Amino acid sequence: MDKNKLVIFDLDGTLVDSHRDLVPALNRATESEGVPPISKEDVGHVVGQGAMRMIERAYQFHDRELEVGGTIHKRLLDEFLIQYENHIADETVFYDGALESLDTLAQQGWLLAVCTNKYEHLARKLIDALGETSRFSAITGGDTFSTKKPDPEHLVQTAALVKIACERCVMVGDSINDTAAAKSAGIPVVAVDFGYSDVPVPELNANRIISHFDELAAIADEFVQ
Repeated sequence: MDKNKLVIFDLDGTLVDSHRDLVPALNRATESEGVPPISKEDVGHVVGQGAMRMIERAYQFHDRELEVGGTIHKRLLDEFLIQYENHIADETVFYDGALESLDTLAQQGWLLAVCTNKYEHLARKLIDALGETSRFSAITGGDTFSTKKPDPEHLVQTAALVKIACERCVMVGDSINDTAAAKSAGIPVVAVDFGYSDVPVPELNANRIISHFDELAAIADEFVQ
């Protein structure tokens, strides 16, 4: 089978439901400063905006003062990263139907890649811990190149690693970073409505929106024949 088309997936909030480990790591980190735990519902969509924003949200929720970018903030970030890496796949799971969708896409001749703003070594560690690294022709993170989403070069260079032209790609993501990067790269984008977007998904201007992975395979083939 001539595999000359590529689906590029975001990771957190798209392929995997990682708040299950991100929020506990946040709580373990902020506990050292006497900040009470915060739930996933209390963190809200900030969970998709990175660790620094999650720490800020924990402080805001409990009406605690925090110097953004200050010494304590940076120390808590370091502690969060340690806690998260040590428990990166304790509870994280692929979203319902995701693995079956990856199987179907591969059977239809699609190559698969991950392009996430998560540090590359953490993305690889998570996917490897879940036993699915071999599925992906490329895994790139926010520190893989000199740019990251929403810069389109993050997607362009990810596709280049697999030697696939952008016009033979489809992006799947859950946030404005994903859709903005894809649009700028000239790549059609499918948005999932079950992720961590801080913007209502219909406002992301995706080409299509899906509510379950069993919808993806047919949609992908509409964009790249």
